Amino acid sequence: MTITEHVPPPTRNTPLALARGFLTGGVTGASLAAFVVGCVIESVPLCVLGVGVPVVYGLLFFLAGMPRRLREAAVPPRTALARIETVEAVGGEATSDVAVRFDVTVAPDDVPAYRVVFTQNINLVDLSDYRPGSVVVVQYPPDRLWRVRIVKRPALEWAERVAGAGLDSAPGPAVVRDPAEGCGPVGFVSLFALLLAAAAVVLLFRADLFDEDTAAQPSPSGRPAVSSTSSTTVVTSASGTVALGAGQSFLDQGELRRAVGSLTKGKDSDRALTVVVQDRLLSVVFAPTGSQAPGFDPDSVPYERFPALVEEARSTLGVPSPQTWQITVDRLTGSLTVRVGVTGRDGAASLEADDQGKVVRRTPAD
Repeated sequence: MTITEHVPPPTRNTPLALARGFLTGGVTGASLAAFVVGCVIESVPLCVLGVGVPVVYGLLFFLAGMPRRLREAAVPPRTALARIETVEAVGGEATSDVAVRFDVTVAPDDVPAYRVVFTQNINLVDLSDYRPGSVVVVQYPPDRLWRVRIVKRPALEWAERVAGAGLDSAPGPAVVRDPAEGCGPVGFVSLFALLLAAAAVVLLFRADLFDEDTAAQPSPSGRPAVSSTSSTTVVTSASGTVALGAGQSFLDQGELRRAVGSLTKGKDSDRALTVVVQDRLLSVVFAPTGSQAPGFDPDSVPYERFPALVEEARSTLGVPSPQTWQITVDRLTGSLTVRVGVTGRDGAASLEADDQGKVVRRTPAD
């Protein structure tokens, strides 16, 4: 039997396929990024959104394609003879069935022959029946020539045709393939949409991820401005903290009292248990409601004296090259006490002051 070479039209990447690829990539990238970001910032709604969106999208995609699948299933497949050109086992050695890649020449009765490559699971016992050069019966949808499947038990009519058939090989390599193998543009569009959507989600939640204050803007001189926009404030019912940005210090004039005011705004006086000040970190611990612990009004602390107290502790207590300092204010002994401690590589020292900022006790370095 003479075979006429037939080259089917090439598969095209239609605008619909590109749009579907872009949408799929965007949903995948956004959902993955949302789930990861939600886990990092401990946002349950964001995690649920990251899991739920692809599930809903997959369901809608399945429902949208159902009419097409029903139409395809309603079209009866075509049956033809085919000559096996090459056989290659590609997987499944550990089971009774093995995946086999076939390169065959399909010879329909009403259209020219063509070459096609496909993969089909074959039982190990039946592998000897599929040798190069043998003729088999195949079926395929009339509008999808690449979906060829070998009929393992053909009807009697086709079995008789196989027994007396002699097919020539179609010249050249296989010319009909699954369009998925040629989806370069669609794959590129999907990858681009995935990366774009993931980046958009990360940028949207960058402040929560990196603990940034997006309202902070540098001053015209290029140095950080000493204001509330260059600090981080966290206030709860039990405590409050203020962390300053680089280049600032709570020893700057007015900075400490301004920060304390931001923590005590709207709270009752005489509720603070301790106030701890470091160079760029302020912490205030508040007394629980109804507690009898000895508290004090944090606004009554002589903050204006703190720079002089720190300087005195650094220079007069015998600590060479002091590196860090800390001020602790409390009322554990019945009266307000201000303790200033300094540390260096060779020792530590401290001093105490009263509620007016006057030094009452010194503990020099050993």
